[in-house]
Amino acid sequence: MAKRNSVSSPNSLLISSQAARWSQQHVLSLLSQILILLITVFIVTHMVVSLGERRLQEDWADQRYSELQTVASLASDKAAFLQFRTQTFAKAELLRQYLEQPSQVQQQKVIESWTSLTQNIPELLGLSLFDPQGKLRFSTTDSFDNIHIPATLLGSGRNMGGSDIYTSPMSFTPINGLLEPYFYQLSWIENPDQSIKGYLVTYNSITKLLETIKPAFFNQNSPLLLLDTQGFLFAGANQPEPLSNMPDNLGSSLKQTFPDLWKVMAMNNYGQFYSDEATFVYLKVELTSQYETKREYFLLSYIRHDDIASRYLEWRLVILIAGALIALLACGLIILRHLFVLERRAKHNSLQLSHGLFNSEISCLIVNDNGRIGSANLKASKALALPIDTLVDRSIQRVLNLDDELFKRIKEALAHHQQWRGEINIDSENNTTLQAHIRSELSPYTKECYWLITFEDITVLYESQRQAYLFQLLSESAVATALTDANGKLIKCNSKFDHLMLLNGETNIAITELLGSELNEQWHNICSQISVQGEWSAQIMPFTQSRYSQCLKTTLSGQLAYDGDIEYLICTFEETQPIVAPHKHSNVFGHRSAIVLRINELENHFNHLSEQTKIQSSLLVMDINPEGIFSHMGNVSQLEKRQKDIELQLLIELPQNYQISQWQLGKLVILLPDTDANRAHQYATNVMSRLDEHHLSEGINIGIAGYVSPQSLEQYLANAEIALKRAKQSVDQNICQAFTRTTHTDHLN
Repeated sequence: MAKRNSVSSPNSLLISSQAARWSQQHVLSLLSQILILLITVFIVTHMVVSLGERRLQEDWADQRYSELQTVASLASDKAAFLQFRTQTFAKAELLRQYLEQPSQVQQQKVIESWTSLTQNIPELLGLSLFDPQGKLRFSTTDSFDNIHIPATLLGSGRNMGGSDIYTSPMSFTPINGLLEPYFYQLSWIENPDQSIKGYLVTYNSITKLLETIKPAFFNQNSPLLLLDTQGFLFAGANQPEPLSNMPDNLGSSLKQTFPDLWKVMAMNNYGQFYSDEATFVYLKVELTSQYETKREYFLLSYIRHDDIASRYLEWRLVILIAGALIALLACGLIILRHLFVLERRAKHNSLQLSHGLFNSEISCLIVNDNGRIGSANLKASKALALPIDTLVDRSIQRVLNLDDELFKRIKEALAHHQQWRGEINIDSENNTTLQAHIRSELSPYTKECYWLITFEDITVLYESQRQAYLFQLLSESAVATALTDANGKLIKCNSKFDHLMLLNGETNIAITELLGSELNEQWHNICSQISVQGEWSAQIMPFTQSRYSQCLKTTLSGQLAYDGDIEYLICTFEETQPIVAPHKHSNVFGHRSAIVLRINELENHFNHLSEQTKIQSSLLVMDINPEGIFSHMGNVSQLEKRQKDIELQLLIELPQNYQISQWQLGKLVILLPDTDANRAHQYATNVMSRLDEHHLSEGINIGIAGYVSPQSLEQYLANAEIALKRAKQSVDQNICQAFTRTTHTDHLN
């Protein structure tokens, strides 16, 4: 019965129909969740692959742009070097000798030297010599015979000369049946007087020039195209599997084949361009800078997206496999979650069925071996006064209010003997008592240990035993006996008391109502004495409408609770003869010193004393209100409490014939019969010592007076109050006596 989230096996179910069953609603819910999951995984995977390919395209574009910068820089350097080489050729010794002494032999030597140069320099297509008028004298090749020097470079109107080198725009010429892109460089051959001897022209192949640079600084698998500022292709033709919208023939125009790309290139000097098929990188490069014009061209390269995808294939496969695994795992989790919900519902249904099966007239609890309640029937819920939902998963120790020692003994008994029997008291409104039987059982399928607790409510039996105990208390007395609570309400009585008070079986009555109103008025003081001394006794005379006709000797003894309060009172009554003559003012006589009287009751008691007793008496007035401590109405409750504490201390050791009375709030009167002045002063001193032991003597003053015949209680109190005033005025003592004579009652010694 340990707490688990799912049913581990169908065997743990009571019947097979409780097993998890897939309804149409569950199937549709599962399919919709899996479909949404697959769509989400597909979208995320596609986004990751696309972002990866785009990142690879950007990386390739950055790398290719760096390569284009390198090629452009080297091409510019190469063009500058070609100018230097052309100038060197123009100053060659053989050419100078030929120009000074023209002959067929010298011409042949020059041609042979130039032919050797063209054979050893790949990009050098040929050399030509023109006369000062711009006519061709001789050349190493016939491919450039149709070349004419521009008129702006001839004559005295030219802007260039001397060591300047003129570079022509790129153009095409057929060589061996193939169209060859080239440009030529022209050098002026001048006399010392700056007159023109002739013009030297070198022809350079653009394709061969780029091929000398590209292998070392450019990816050979990537195309490299050279275009002029009009979009015509001068290098990079005949690429393997070129794009359909890219120029593949020399002289074809990118402006016509791919206008979108050319529009972007014409507006920028460098950049990247992404199409549906490929990624393009371009860079404008300036090969030469001369007086009359700039020679600017575009370097262009691209890569197909299919090539990027092929390079990204391995990562694509990894991402797709990861996405598939995530989708499978997520689908598995969704399925397991649905199974968990179904199994949990099946377990819940099983528990509901088990609840019904063991919901008999016997209170039952099923508890795991950790002391947690797994299930409870309705009878147990009623017996424990707790809802079933509240009982489940709660600690059995707390539910049954078991202390640690008892719970430990129960666990040890279950471990060694597999069962425990005993009584358990539940602290509730009805003070329920249970007779419990706990057995330790082992589940045949799950091999789990659990406790089966059955119990019966024996509160009625326990109450019967309690009633029997109360009757036993009554049967111990042979006289009229009654049992009351602390308020005097009658609980039980014996037959003698029932006959004496003519109850006829009636018990819904208070003992104070049976014994008269005077006892009711003194009930609080009586209970105080019983709490201190254990009992109170007196003689109670009949009164008007009383149910008895004889004087009763009454004794009230108390049964105290653990906290010291009165729980029960045992009252005994015996018919007897009165020890004093009855009078109309009171029907309660006896040990009045055991209670605190009111001043009028004290006056009645004083008036009924004999004159001889009065002459030998003293009167003590005690002021218990220290000035400055209880000075306003908010301290009245504190004063009342202090007065009650002092009264209890006085009653504990009050002599039998002394009588204490409340005169007013903060003042007590004690009548001391048969007590002379010395004994009265000694008694007052003892009282102060006793109160000091209990920290109650602060601010207390006592005045003592002797009786002068004839004298009323009022005069007696007046004399005692004179002594009290003198005690308050004294600095070193708080007790004062007033000795009053017949002729002058106000004189003090």
